[in-house]
Amino acid sequence: MPETQRMPESRQADPSPATPLTRDSWRTVAAAMFACGWGGNQFTPLLLMYRRLGGYSTLSVDAFLGAYVVGLVPGLLLAGPVSDRRGRHPVLVAGTVASAAASLVLCFGGQSAWPIYVGRLITGFAVGIAMSVGSSWVKELSSGADGGLAARRAALCQTAGFGLGAGVAGVLAQWGPWPTVSPYAVHLLITVAIPVLLLRVPETRPPLAHATGSARRLLRALVDDLRVPAPARRRFRLVVLPMAPWVFGAAGLAYAVMPQLVGFRVGDWGLAYATGLTVLTLGTGAAVQPVARWLHGDSGNGDSGNGEAGDGEARSRTGRAPVAAMAVMLLGAALCAANAVLLSPWLAAVTAATLGAGYGIAVVSGLLEIQRMAGPGDLAGLTGVYYTLAYAGFLLPAVLAGLSSWLSYPVMLAAVATAALVCLGLVVTGARVTEPAASAR
Repeated sequence: MPETQRMPESRQADPSPATPLTRDSWRTVAAAMFACGWGGNQFTPLLLMYRRLGGYSTLSVDAFLGAYVVGLVPGLLLAGPVSDRRGRHPVLVAGTVASAAASLVLCFGGQSAWPIYVGRLITGFAVGIAMSVGSSWVKELSSGADGGLAARRAALCQTAGFGLGAGVAGVLAQWGPWPTVSPYAVHLLITVAIPVLLLRVPETRPPLAHATGSARRLLRALVDDLRVPAPARRRFRLVVLPMAPWVFGAAGLAYAVMPQLVGFRVGDWGLAYATGLTVLTLGTGAAVQPVARWLHGDSGNGDSGNGEAGDGEARSRTGRAPVAAMAVMLLGAALCAANAVLLSPWLAAVTAATLGAGYGIAVVSGLLEIQRMAGPGDLAGLTGVYYTLAYAGFLLPAVLAGLSSWLSYPVMLAAVATAALVCLGLVVTGARVTEPAASAR
């Protein structure tokens, strides 16, 4: 549906003059994304601890990751369209409060499986809100910055939260007191003040005049916000869709599958090793994000508002980032398959760094593609769709664990590498036969 049909006359396109944008307005929103990302990934290096202390099976701890994804989906798909219509403030404040509440549940319920499932589900919901609403709000608050810089800010904040949350939690669980409590207590301390600070950030999407209509009308409007604009659908299917699940599929392979395969080789250092792989993956992802922005063609020429990269050379580069991301993903998946046979902790580290590089290029490239496709009235909704597809890949470790009774990990990871090769072929074709989407703005 064209943007001109979706945008009512009563919508204000700019923040209220009473709360003008400043150069640093985006930083508080970035802090909320950082805190929610911290809460989302602090659990990942603790999987080995829960297996050891709680006696949970590999399938059970991977199911804890699955509960997180179950919470993510409604957070990603609903929070964005709701914030497009009701405003960014109330939605992101609620998400940050939910992130803190999830850590409270995990603090006091870690001895039983059901509180862990509940805590992880709430955590996923909070991260979904932060990623869909926060990414959009950071872009809108980055006044005067080119689109590539705004996307990199959002991706860097979430990646830093994921990495530091996992690193601190793993260190505390390995060497600190109260290993099932102290990681979550730290997250509560860094999160508690953020909801109040968010109230001082300028609102960029004032509530729509008709946002309080009938439930059926509101549901139809939310669905409209999740639709990819017609001119961009072919590129979405051929470029974004094959790449997106590998964003967090790569992360799952690097710091959920690899530590469990080689954990017996590192003995009592298993938790510290898993933490190191997590930080290495996400640290590499953060380090390569400027490269992703350059590959995409948004290298400071400004965002013209019509989706153009700024000059012919930049525009011709736009397809390179998704192709580069999938090429690196293929290399990482092939290394995973090889290490399923060799079971080397050192090769696992190389694999984690490779997959982290693929993650970093893919997450920024995907955000830039979505920002070109979306108009201001559905930016958060389409960002939520993108992240939902990206997080579908985080179910990969649970799928592999469920199939491990019938298939060996070398066989399954070889199949994963084959799937990466197929997706690379689709992205190469899509980047060649489709033009970069023009924004509906």
